[in-house]
Amino acid sequence: MDRFDAMKVFARIVERRSFTRAADDLALPRATVTDAIKALEARLGVRLLQRTTRTVTPTLEGEAFYGRCLRLIADVEDAESAFRDARPHGPLRIDVHGTLARHLLFPRLPDFLERYPEIELDVGEGDRYVDLVREGVDCAVRVGELRDSDLIARRLTQLPEATAASPAYCERLGTPDTIESLEAGGHVMVGFKSSSLGGLLPLEFQRHGRVELVTLPTRVRVSGADSYVGAAFAGFGIIQAPRYRLDAYFSEGRLLPLLEACPPLPSPVSIVYPRTRLPSPRLRAFIGWAQELFLPA
Repeated sequence: MDRFDAMKVFARIVERRSFTRAADDLALPRATVTDAIKALEARLGVRLLQRTTRTVTPTLEGEAFYGRCLRLIADVEDAESAFRDARPHGPLRIDVHGTLARHLLFPRLPDFLERYPEIELDVGEGDRYVDLVREGVDCAVRVGELRDSDLIARRLTQLPEATAASPAYCERLGTPDTIESLEAGGHVMVGFKSSSLGGLLPLEFQRHGRVELVTLPTRVRVSGADSYVGAAFAGFGIIQAPRYRLDAYFSEGRLLPLLEACPPLPSPVSIVYPRTRLPSPRLRAFIGWAQELFLPA
């Protein structure tokens, strides 16, 4: 087995967490798969996989090698596709902020899969920062200002934001009617810990063409978007979040909009991918579709 085929075998084992399932997927004898990994580890001089009686997981070196294998496999397949004039096909790994995926991406995703039936999507969702190059991710949809100089970014849209608190909170501490009344009235906020910036994010308000930042006391700090809104439901403080997440709760009366005359800045949404790689046909297809997704109705 040549090196390229061995890389494909290794990548499939990592994805399936099993030698047997990988062998079945690739229509290879189990012994051939085992021998390929032994030869690969011997050639590299490192252990790539940690084997137990129940599962197979990559070592730290294996995780790093897996990301490189994905890029090499994709590059070879894309080079062949360019000469075959084939439709975009194959696996595409994307990472999307969890709430954005559930509220805006997944409801429209059937359209993408119908348009490109030969693309297989691997969607990671969460609030943590993902290193696209190291983790072998093709692209990410990120909310907020970008700080990665090694990524190419394409702006998709701007998400309006709102300030909110629960009815129980407003009954207890009152409903603030000015920015100054936040501190004067003893108000508190739910602290949101930013994984990309570090520390707690302040509340922000637009007034008279300027942005004013306010950091209120907090007794509850969270690092996840769902926990952030959940803490507001429980009356732990004031929050700021995209309106697409809050409008339904405003309509139901579970949360109340605050200081609507001084809204937060809208949050930019961008799709980013590594500067060091040419976008594959399937990545170009996804970028084009995502840009259509956020076009004004």
